[in-house]
Amino acid sequence: MGNTAPVTTSQSHLPPSRRTGFRGFMHKLNQQRALVWMSIPFLIWLFIFKYLPIWGWTIAFQDFKPARKLLDQQWVGLKHFRFLFQDEHFLRVMRNTLAMSFINLVLGFVTAIILAILLNELRQIVFKRVVQTISYLPHFISWVVAASIISTALSADGGIVNEVLMWLGLIKEPILWLGEGSYFWGILGASEVWKNVGWNTIIYLAAMTMIDPSQYEAAEMDGAGRFQRIWHVTLPGLKPVFIILLIMNIGNLLESGFEPQYLLGNGMNVDYSENLDIFVLKYGIQMGNFSLSIAAGMFKTVVSFILLFSANHIAKRLGEERLF
Repeated sequence: MGNTAPVTTSQSHLPPSRRTGFRGFMHKLNQQRALVWMSIPFLIWLFIFKYLPIWGWTIAFQDFKPARKLLDQQWVGLKHFRFLFQDEHFLRVMRNTLAMSFINLVLGFVTAIILAILLNELRQIVFKRVVQTISYLPHFISWVVAASIISTALSADGGIVNEVLMWLGLIKEPILWLGEGSYFWGILGASEVWKNVGWNTIIYLAAMTMIDPSQYEAAEMDGAGRFQRIWHVTLPGLKPVFIILLIMNIGNLLESGFEPQYLLGNGMNVDYSENLDIFVLKYGIQMGNFSLSIAAGMFKTVVSFILLFSANHIAKRLGEERLF
């Protein structure tokens, strides 16, 4: 038998769908050139408003004075970062930010999933749509209007919350709810649920439509009741969506909000209502300490970046769904 030459396969002989590396990338780019052209305005916006301003982080390492040029600023290294971590005010702000974020995270997931399951179990289509519409409406109210409604409802002078509690005999006299700092986190959590629970259910209801109906039929044939079908079919079907949203929310753990804290906060509850965003606003705009505010904002961005990648890596190690 004669010797046979080894067969080598060049990427040029492969179909375009199997090419890898730069050639494969360019081929896919050419195939999807319409989408590429459509994305160019977004990429320009992203670069101008998200990446170009990053040069401003240099202010965190300076004693920045607006009247001076960039090269004339006094460089102070990590002075402002050391001040942040030694300042009791900043540590209290971090406590408030983490506490409010955690409350919003837990209540947001729990209430949205429960409401989505309840809506999914409804058989009266008209009633289901009415409930969905009513639950969605508060999301479209601006926080300025929502804060006014909440303040009026919690007012010690004829507020509906105090009136109902006194009628039920739970309290003897009206409570100044927004005047006690210890109540603020609970008020904020309830307000976020009221405003966003309906909107948050949309993605879970969409995920439920992707669950194979034959799984419910098989569970029913095996004698599973309604609650057992929810536990063994619906909740596992929501797990991938839940994991993805959890990773994204962990990445935003230092984003506890701005508008509700700013609008509902006052001098009496400031020790519990002031969060990181308000801290940046106070020092950067009101006090003119731009370097300290940039340092605080930079700290938030870096920590959020680390949390996002850490949560995604943990999900990958556990074999769960992940962002990337």
